[in-house]
Amino acid sequence: MGKLTHFEDGRPRMVDVSDKAATLRVATAEATVLLTPEAVEALQEGGVGKGDPLGVAQLAGIMAAKKTGELIPLCHPLPITGVEVRLWFEPQEARVRVVATVKTKAETGVEMEALTACAVAALTVYDMLKAVSKGLEITGLRLLHKSGGRSGEWRRE
Repeated sequence: MGKLTHFEDGRPRMVDVSDKAATLRVATAEATVLLTPEAVEALQEGGVGKGDPLGVAQLAGIMAAKKTGELIPLCHPLPITGVEVRLWFEPQEARVRVVATVKTKAETGVEMEALTACAVAALTVYDMLKAVSKGLEITGLRLLHKSGGRSGEWRRE
């Protein structure tokens, strides 16, 4: 098990990455919004007064990836070179699936940016649908894949 890098002598710190090489880094994460029957019906009928929940959530996820360094206290602000957020409404499973992929060429990875994009996109789906049902559930926020840097590639089994 690796050591916790954000603590030194019991105190929080931002890890110094100035000696690391800037390399291409990519991370993909996912989250799921479990829907109630009322929310499924609202999405199927397009009856959401605030607009298109999936379109708004996609944009919110992209914006969130770009703001991750401001939201997570010890996360480095990074020059994001690409963000893709995709949402799928799966009415048979009563869910919306969110997948985000973030890219950079930097000294540290973009796992937190991909996770933040998914979390905020899922929260936006909740916000857009809460008028029809507050029983929605956000679940399964997790990293699927990361590549680049010293630790190389990692993929969830």
